[in-house]
Amino acid sequence: MTTYNELAGFRVNYVSSDPTLNSGNEGQVWYNSTSGTLKALVQIKSWAAGGNMGTARRFLAGAGTQTAGLGFGGNGPSNATEEYNGSSWTAGGNLGTATEQLAGAGLQTAGLVFGGRTTVVVATTQEYDGSTWTNGGNMGTARRYLGGCGLQTAGLAFGGFTTTGVNNTEEYDGSAWTGGGNMGTTRYYLGSAGTQTAGLGFGGYSTANTNATEEYDGSAWATGGNMGTTRRSLSGAGLQTAGLAFGGFTTANTAATEQYDGSAWSNTTSMTTARRNLAGAGTLQAGLGFGGYTTTASAATEEFTSSINVTTAAAWASGGNMGTARSGIAGAGTQTVGLAFGGYNGTANTGATEEYDGSAWTTGGTMATARHNLGGCGTQTAGLGFGGNLINPTSNATEEYDGSAWTTGGNLATAILLSASAGIQTAALGAGGYIGPNTNISQEYDGSTWTSGGNMATTRRALAGCGTQTSALGFGGYSNTNLASTEEYDGSTWTSGGNLATARRYLAGAGTQTTGLGFGGYTTTNQSVTEEYNGTSWTNSTNMGTARRQLGGAGTQTAGLAFAGTVTAVSTATEEYNGPFQTVTPSTLTTS
Repeated sequence: MTTYNELAGFRVNYVSSDPTLNSGNEGQVWYNSTSGTLKALVQIKSWAAGGNMGTARRFLAGAGTQTAGLGFGGNGPSNATEEYNGSSWTAGGNLGTATEQLAGAGLQTAGLVFGGRTTVVVATTQEYDGSTWTNGGNMGTARRYLGGCGLQTAGLAFGGFTTTGVNNTEEYDGSAWTGGGNMGTTRYYLGSAGTQTAGLGFGGYSTANTNATEEYDGSAWATGGNMGTTRRSLSGAGLQTAGLAFGGFTTANTAATEQYDGSAWSNTTSMTTARRNLAGAGTLQAGLGFGGYTTTASAATEEFTSSINVTTAAAWASGGNMGTARSGIAGAGTQTVGLAFGGYNGTANTGATEEYDGSAWTTGGTMATARHNLGGCGTQTAGLGFGGNLINPTSNATEEYDGSAWTTGGNLATAILLSASAGIQTAALGAGGYIGPNTNISQEYDGSTWTSGGNMATTRRALAGCGTQTSALGFGGYSNTNLASTEEYDGSTWTSGGNLATARRYLAGAGTQTTGLGFGGYTTTNQSVTEEYNGTSWTNSTNMGTARRQLGGAGTQTAGLAFAGTVTAVSTATEEYNGPFQTVTPSTLTTS
């Protein structure tokens, strides 16, 4: 038989520990014999939507970082300043002079703006302290459409347009501008990045759009590698050896994004929205693009992320079998410190409790009230079980587990079964379920008493849940038909999230609101489907080894636990999930 090595010419390295990694090893694959996992190094590069600016505009400038950004000026001309915190923009202090077609540099609390146009082309400079702009020293050459980079006390201005294109450079020391070396190519509408002593200018317009790049060393410009996309009116971020270029205009608006390594540009993930005359800030690893022009002035913000991750092949593996076969079971805890309780053993309800240590189940204290289809949450030493089916009627009983025995807690306000559950013993949540008809109610527990929470938008039963009382996730279930809908809870209100790929009921959940895990369940047959939630959308992962419904779940998205349930009969089977994505920590990763 032909082997992988014979086909591909490479062997998968077999190692006892993860190697020291760097970004040049993208695509490296190895098998970690200690953890029993196949891993690979991948670089994740993507643009994602951020919060819209308060004022839509083009011809603005930017400064700062992805989580502390600054946008100012723009068409009008405008004097508006806005500050970005990584998710939303808020108003900052107005520019002293409304200006468009300007350049910027510095940080959110130490910003710098220079050049541009008011009603005329200007040489003015303004400095920002985080709340107020004050005048700095004027530039030697009044100009607009220029490039800029650096800091408030070490700024760099280059290129631009007076009544014609220019190539001169100026350096700012915090109070005055002095002349630097001229660029090799006269241009304006260019992109910029870097520092005063390691600047980067790219793209723009001379007698036509250009893809030329130049690098500044503090005194002179030298030719760098050409961009892949010839364009003007683009923006940039990062450093001379780790630059980012995005947006602009070719013969139409473009969303093209390129990254620079100090000698050559390479294409990466394009922006979501093609646009020109936008602003940029941040780094190659965490860039920010905002404002600009599509067919009208834009307020849209996008965040660029370039991160190096170790991808561990997602897999379910068999764990130790439970002592008691059952379905309609509840769970709590983690993959290595799990708790399972209640359920239906095929002939009767059970109150049996079992504790998992990562390989085997042992018997714990029996619940006072035998029941199935109950809710469960918490930990192995502080578990909570509530509601459920006593065959007839529905239960309102709550029990608390201390690691050895169950004691009675406060009764549910409304007896319920087949609800979603989340939280801990002293801050629990039950949502949806069945009270005679299906329901959308939520109930919150504080360690002694249940009170009403916000209603779900969708009435349903047999759904799954995960997260905490103030940051919960409810998904799937049944309401005249199987459901794929997801809802997110903030402690008072439920809002819509992304739909499951597979609509189903009687599934299990684990993880958090932004790193959720849904597995198993029932459509018209038992399911082995596994899906992961990232706070916005669900994606399919590796299927379980055994398709089943009414199973128990615990753990996290990267270390989940599934147990019991109905296959063709009630089951004792346990499976452990090792999720696909694990970010390498700085201690094991170099980015040279």
